[in-house]
Parts: sequence; C-alpha cells; structure tokens
Amino acid sequence: MTFDKDKILNYCNQISENTLMRTLDITYTDAGEDYLVATMPVNPSVHQPMGLLHGGASVALAESVGSAASMLYVNADVSEVRGIEISANHLKAKRDGMVTATAKIVHKGRSIHLWEIRITDESDNLISLCKLTNMILPKRKMEGK
Repeated sequence: MTFDKDKILNYCNQISENTLMRTLDITYTDAGEDYLVATMPVNPSVHQPMGLLHGGASVALAESVGSAASMLYVNADVSEVRGIEISANHLKAKRDGMVTATAKIVHKGRSIHLWEIRITDESDNLISLCKLTNMILPKRKMEGK
C-alpha cells in the first residue's frame, strides 16, 4: 500500500463531519507511516467551569486521533475499530490557543492496537499524556443497510 498523506488527511476530516470531532473543532493535520496528528482549539466551548481545558475534551481528542490512526492499518471494508481502554494524565493547564495531539503506534497486532497520544500546546509543552487500546473487530452489517 502506498502512503498518501493528503488522501489520509482528507479521509479523516471527511468522516468527522456531523460527529463529536466536528463539535470540538478537531482537525487532522499531519500523518506518517506510524503516526497521526490532530488539533483542537482551546476556547470556552471546551472549558470546565474554572475556565481551563476540560480533561474530557482532551480525552475526546486523544481517542479521536488514536481511533482514526488505527483505521489507517485496517481494511475498513471488513474491519471496525473500537476503543476499549483509554487513560490520561493531565499535566498542565491550558486556557486558550491550540492543542495538538500526536498518536504514535506502540503495538500493532491483528486484534489489538496500542497508541501513545501526546497532547501539546503551541510551545510544545506537554498538556496530557494518554494511552489508548483499540480492538479490531470483523465489520458487522448494520440493520437497515
């Protein structure tokens, strides 16, 4: 399979339409053979009541980029990706600007993928460090389709 960065980014951004990724304004911005990158603006729509980036928004960003990254390794016609476990350590507060999540593969098995997702700010400060485990399943036929 030939690696086509533009095709991958277009695909990831297209499948995000009308989803949580669009609600959080997550945009896929870079891809490589073993990583995927997405950004999310930090503004009041992703704040917790104290005016800081909500940990749940960071986790949603991490799972979004890690799950999309697993899709790059499977045949979407026959397989589905399901996040089965995520952990996050929130290390630095963020009030505004942009955060960038970079998912890098740690383990790529036939049925399990393990990703490390580093969420950083514009100065490359580590905001959150996440670990995501995805299960690869046979695609099920959806009712009504």
